[in-house]
Amino acid sequence: MTRQDFTQLPPAHAGASARRRSSPRRTPAVLAVAAVLLAALFGIYPLLDRADSPVVQAVDDALAQGSASSGPTGVDGGEIPDGAATLDDDLPAITGLDPALADAVRQAAADAAADDIDFWITSGWRSPAYQQELLDQAVRKHGGLEEARKVVATPEKSAHVSGEAVDIGPTEGDYWLIQHGTDYGLCQVYSNEIWHFELLTEPGGTCPPMLDGAAG
Repeated sequence: MTRQDFTQLPPAHAGASARRRSSPRRTPAVLAVAAVLLAALFGIYPLLDRADSPVVQAVDDALAQGSASSGPTGVDGGEIPDGAATLDDDLPAITGLDPALADAVRQAAADAAADDIDFWITSGWRSPAYQQELLDQAVRKHGGLEEARKVVATPEKSAHVSGEAVDIGPTEGDYWLIQHGTDYGLCQVYSNEIWHFELLTEPGGTCPPMLDGAAG
């Protein structure tokens, strides 16, 4: 990325409000939790460490059912090709951001570029289905819903789904924004995610205490 990436960026798309409705709670997600609890109750929880575990498969199947009708996935659902974008990219992940958040990030990006700091967006708005897909992947990786929820929020709770969160990269951009973010009202939200920022205070204000993880 170069500093020209952020010099004259157009206003963020104002259509975020139409995407900011939370999806209804889904019975399959409840079944997924029940599967994990039953596994623990009957002493088969170690099976969760196995990729071919029937418990993991039950969780995956249940969660997958819940994501089938909650919007697009892929680029249309908020995935960013190659994992990096600027605010002038015509991608749903960018155009779906809350305008106030996009403006704050735009100002921060320009100042970071002036300091010769690489600064780009690795994730922005996400559809409920794409958020659920990320949660499904975390369940498979971490072996259970409880551990997965520490790193990936449910669609109902994710600020990405409402367009009110951005993930910033690379690491030097993260640390720059951690140091200067309050100048724009941007705050690191989770202590275990240096890249996740939300607009949580007024410029020059004080950020709220960080949460331990996505589960709250």
